[in-house]
Amino acid sequence: MNPRKKRPTPIKRKQIFINKEFQTRFILKFILILILSAAISICLTLVNTQDTLTSSFVNSKLLIQNTNLAIMPSVIYTTLITTVLTGLIVILVTLFVSHKIAGPMFRFEKNIDRIIQGDLKSRISIRKKDQFQELAISLNRMVESLNNNLSDIRIHAHALAEKKDLPETCRREILQLNEKINTHFKL
Repeated sequence: MNPRKKRPTPIKRKQIFINKEFQTRFILKFILILILSAAISICLTLVNTQDTLTSSFVNSKLLIQNTNLAIMPSVIYTTLITTVLTGLIVILVTLFVSHKIAGPMFRFEKNIDRIIQGDLKSRISIRKKDQFQELAISLNRMVESLNNNLSDIRIHAHALAEKKDLPETCRREILQLNEKINTHFKL
């Protein structure tokens, strides 16, 4: 490797929420699914035990009652604790996953805006472990192809304008076309 060439610095994100609206909705959907599954679990447990009896000792007395009433506090308490702990894990995991989606989309938007402005030297770079690597590669190839094609047109137009037997009006038109390419695009 040439010692003069700098290695590309890795892209590090400093923000947890890159696109707050998208990431918040993404996380909330998973939390709602978790809460719904906890409620279904409680309901199924209580329905499955409604026709059974349970005996237990309370203050040295034998107590016989419906199983669903006997276990309801324990089921609800256990489910709430499990849901809260799992919810925290879900929040962290979905935040991490949404970060891997929102980050590249943010980079795409910024780089595509530069390309729209005519900067055909611009390249889309995203972190290696982020999503959409193939899309970034394809977009970079597209921009490189546009850059090469416009450069070829500009070179060909310049060579055409240099021809001695070309009428002056054509020469001016070609030079104006070249000037438009130079002012509208960074090649």
